Amino acid sequence: MMNHTLKNQCKLSPGTIITGKWHSHKYKIIKELGFGANGVVYLAKHKDTQVALKMSENGMSITSEVNVLKSFAKVQGHSLGPCLLDVDDWYWNNSRISFYVMEFIQGPDFLSFLQTKESSWTNVLFLQLLNDLEQLHQNGWVFGDLKPENLIVTGPPPKIRCIDVGGTTIKGRAIKEFTEFYDRGYWGLGSRKAEPSYDLFAVAMIMINTAYPKRFTKTTGGFQQLKEAIRSKQELKKIEPVILKALQGQYSVAKQMRTDLLDLLVEKNNSTAAAKPVVKKTGSIHVTQTGAKDTQTSPLSRQSYRRKKKKSSWKEFLFISIVLGVLYAWYTFNNLP
Repeated sequence: MMNHTLKNQCKLSPGTIITGKWHSHKYKIIKELGFGANGVVYLAKHKDTQVALKMSENGMSITSEVNVLKSFAKVQGHSLGPCLLDVDDWYWNNSRISFYVMEFIQGPDFLSFLQTKESSWTNVLFLQLLNDLEQLHQNGWVFGDLKPENLIVTGPPPKIRCIDVGGTTIKGRAIKEFTEFYDRGYWGLGSRKAEPSYDLFAVAMIMINTAYPKRFTKTTGGFQQLKEAIRSKQELKKIEPVILKALQGQYSVAKQMRTDLLDLLVEKNNSTAAAKPVVKKTGSIHVTQTGAKDTQTSPLSRQSYRRKKKKSSWKEFLFISIVLGVLYAWYTFNNLP
């Protein structure tokens, strides 16, 4: 929690005008959006544009978060976090308060979005999140405090964006901020060292969270409790192998977790199609082929699929494009005026 001195020092009323000392940009405070250990975030207005403004007496904290946002900007598409717009100081009540201004991202948080949409969206968004984390990790950072509240879904088309980078940590250091439910240290399944596997554990816990919106408390704790929770929900059993590997720290890069998740989704669709009997019409007689006779017309078996499937980028792109296209069409149809 944020200390009361800092909270009071940065407490501003709506209508307050903040003028940067170095760049002279003016920002009008609209309302407080939230506060944490390292500062207060406000919704503000600059000219005709709404922005998010974070201020803190801790200049080092501001500098660290600014560096994170600059790193985010290197990620292709600038998709993961908000765009950095300005960094400056403000002198108020004989004190210097550092602040930075970023893009104001609007939309529901991750779980709220999923509650209003079909389950098909869930894995598509996880594939997207893992792709963005891979880019972040390659730039030398670990997100740290990864949880649904820090993930906003914008759109259309729906896109995950992160709104709080306060816990983002340079690889190899100790995690700065965490939330117990998503923290592997809390579950006794690893350290709080900033490494990709720490974020991927949190992704697995968010997957579990989608089936348990109110979360659950630690009882016996550890891997066994989490495994039992997964096997109690049909929607989680479908992607159980990926979740279990992430919980046990078996993924060192987000790219591999994403590939495994994508394989499960493709093979699941393949298995569903294989389960359907093939019906042929001969004159007025319908012949249903099942069992051994179905082998010639049913999709490839799992083993054959793995042998013949080339994990090339264009196939993955095609799959994601088709899924997103169908979901986007559904989204647009259901949101017509």
